[in-house]
Amino acid sequence: MNLEALRAEIDEIDAELLQLLNQRARCVIEVGALKRASQAEVYVPDRERLLLERLTSLNEGPLSDEMLTRLFQQIIDTLKELQR
Repeated sequence: MNLEALRAEIDEIDAELLQLLNQRARCVIEVGALKRASQAEVYVPDRERLLLERLTSLNEGPLSDEMLTRLFQQIIDTLKELQR
């Protein structure tokens, strides 16, 4: 595969990632509404830990578990703002 083809593939993947991130964000907004209605905490450390553990157990690379955790921690932290 040449550089142009690889870049085109990356562009397609990025568009899919964006769609999935927005889908995740919509779910997070719904979770936030349910939490507000039940006066539950936005930040649940055990849930976050379990989520990251589940993802690292599914990780087959080439991302290291540390890289994956940093990436998803950023996603989680960013989307927590939508719950508030």
